[in-house]
Order: sequence, then C-alpha cells, then structure tokens
Amino acid sequence: MKKLLLLVPVLFVLSCKQRAADTVEGKKLSKLAQQYVTLGLSIGQYDKDFVDAYYGPDSLKPKELTEKVSKDDFPRDSLLASINELMNSIKIAGDDAKIDSNRFRARWMYNQLIAFNRRVRTFGGESLSFDEESRELFGVAAPAYAEEFFKAELDKLDSILPGKGNVNDRFQKLANKFIIPKDKIETVMKAAIAEARKRTVAHLQLPAGESLTLELVNDKPWNGYNWYKGNYKSDVQINTDIKIFIDRAIDVGSHESYPGHHVYNMFLEKNLYHDRGWVEISLYPLFSPQSLIAEGSANFGIEMAFPGNEKVAFAKNVLLPMAGLDTANVELYFKALEIKGRLNYARNEAARGLINETMSQSKARSYLRKYCLMNDETADKSMDFIKKYRSYVINYNYGQDLVKDYIERNGGKTNNPQKRWELFSQLLSNPVNPADLVKK
Repeated sequence: MKKLLLLVPVLFVLSCKQRAADTVEGKKLSKLAQQYVTLGLSIGQYDKDFVDAYYGPDSLKPKELTEKVSKDDFPRDSLLASINELMNSIKIAGDDAKIDSNRFRARWMYNQLIAFNRRVRTFGGESLSFDEESRELFGVAAPAYAEEFFKAELDKLDSILPGKGNVNDRFQKLANKFIIPKDKIETVMKAAIAEARKRTVAHLQLPAGESLTLELVNDKPWNGYNWYKGNYKSDVQINTDIKIFIDRAIDVGSHESYPGHHVYNMFLEKNLYHDRGWVEISLYPLFSPQSLIAEGSANFGIEMAFPGNEKVAFAKNVLLPMAGLDTANVELYFKALEIKGRLNYARNEAARGLINETMSQSKARSYLRKYCLMNDETADKSMDFIKKYRSYVINYNYGQDLVKDYIERNGGKTNNPQKRWELFSQLLSNPVNPADLVKK
C-alpha cells in the first residue's frame, strides 16, 4: 500500500520539478541513458521487432551492419554482457543519487534493462514459463483464470443472446450485422478518430502541430498498429485481412490514436525527452514494462473517451448510419461485447498453454473460439499474434485492469471526470513501473 500512496506524489514531483538532468548526478545518468539507447538500437539491428519507436539523436544510433545477418549471427553473449554492465552502473548511479527524480529515472531504466536481458535470451532461443517471461519483460504476471470463470461468463452471454444453440454461433450472427463494408472502412475510421480527438482535447492539451495518418493494410499478425514517428506524428495502420466491426472503429479511434498510443507517445516525447532532457525516453522497446503502460492506458483510453453508454450512442447515431448499417439490436450487441471483454483473459490462457506446452495448437485455437468468441479468421490471426509476440498479450487485459484500478482507487471515478483525466494524464506523462500500479 505504501508504494501505491507514494506514486501520485512522485508523479506530481516529476511533472513540476526543474530539470534534474542538468545537475552533476543528472548528467552522469544522461551518459548512461545514451548507452541505454545505443544498446537498445543495437539489439534492434538483429531483433527487428524490438524497437517500436525511436526519435532521438542520430549520433546514438550504432554503426550500421555492413552485411545482412541471420539469426545465427546474433551476438547473444556480448549483448548480455553489455546489458549486465550497464545495469550495474545504473544501479550504482541510482543508489548514489540525492534527487528523487534521478533515483526514479535510474530505477525505470534498470527495470527496462531486465526486459532487455529477457528478450535477448528469448530471441536467442532460451524460453521461460509464461508467467516468468511476462514478469521479466513487463514487470508483472497476469492472474490465471480457470475454465469455470469463462463458462460462467458464457452462461451470462447465453442468457441475453437471441435464438438457441451454440453461444459463439449466436454471437457471430449478431455481430455480423455490424460489419463495416470494405468501401466504408476508411470513412468510418476517420470519423471515429476525429470524435476521439475532439473528446480528448476537451481534457488534455496536445502539443502544437501534432497529427496522424491512417492507412489500410493487410497480411499482418495484428489488427491495428500505431507507428510513432516522433515530432508528435503517428502513422496508424488498420489490418483489413479480417472483418472490421463497428465497435472496432471506436476502439481504433481511441486505442491507437486519442487518447491512446498517439497521445501517450507525444506526452512522453514532450514532457520527458524535450522538457526534461531524458534521452532514454526517445527509445521505445516493445518488449519492456513500458508496453504494459502503453497498451493498458490505450485500452482504458476507450473508456476515458467514451464513458458509460456514449460508445453505444455514437455508434448508433453516427457510425452505423455512415456505414449504411441498421441500428437495430446495437444496444444488445454492445452489452454482449461487455461480457466478451471479460472473456478476453481466455487469450492469456491460450498463450500460457502454448508457451508452457500444456496446450496443443488445435486446443488453443478451440479455446479462443469457444471462450473469446472469435470467428475462424480472428482465431487464426490471434494464434499468429501469440506465436510472434508471446506473453505480450497480458498488456491488453491485465494492463487495462491495472490502469483502471489505479485511477479509480485514487479518486478517478466516472463521477469525477476532472480527477480521472488528471490521473490519466499523469500516467501518460511519466515513466511508470507497472509494479507500482498493483494494489498491495
């Protein structure tokens, strides 16, 4: 409980204090931070999924590899040695620091380097259990749920869906009424993003000149992706391999854009990289504790932008007519989606079973179809995602729950939107360690 109570004051201090990076101990940390950036970019030369974004100085980029390298050329041992050496130096610098923000900064980099170590080992072929891997990569392990939990939620869904028979088939029949026609996807997505932005700027001041582009793509293992380019610019891509339902437009508008990934990355760049001189923030390593905050806040951002029934109302009054779709049963659909959201932890169990080798691929796929209510194409896409990103799946559900619980425990209830947005903004503007969000 002590860590929980201290977190908000610490974030407040970090947001108000003058540049501690300009002190002697701050400059020492900055030199270590430069090594951190170069090391992360070096890992990314081999592991192409490692660096999600970089907008720092070109001078910190490692020398380009002159020859095309294979996975067999991966310098695992030398990278691990460099990571361990830097971890030791950062720990000493943090222990010696007199300024709170410098100690916090050192702790954050140290925890990120734990993830560097694990990802290098995983990329080099060394696996851990699902929970051990997620704890080292993302700072926490998600709770496990027995099949009985998912069966109970399915029973609730069964009670509200029309018709008889298989719950998944009945859910798909309802959901299929709300598939956005291919020729309407871009128009509907842009409208949802514009609405999410309007709702976000009513509460948060965004950097001047910020913008994003939207692109429809295919042949990807994910549904949507935000590629942050720095200078407050993002490229948002939507995968059109699978059917896109009306709720997905709102989710993309919020999760990938406003107040999700686009805003999160902008706030870190402005408040920490530019205003405070923390060069380590200019590197976003995908497999790190930072991703739990990024994905958790982006998913919770949907609820921030569209609280209560506002998501349903916007879909019914704006998006569905724009897509040329009937609005009948849309309230029932979103009620079913609420239950489906609680079933999302079943994807963790499928990933846990695959990584721990306690579940076959066919069983994992069946698990996704039965308990996550996925159709065949979505289940296949989810399997591809798990194979590529492994325990990353916990960031979406457990990350969201941690962010939501932290904000609401500290006064950010839905009936206090001002406090809610204030706490949300603090999380987006500071290097938060996921373990600090866990209720003690």
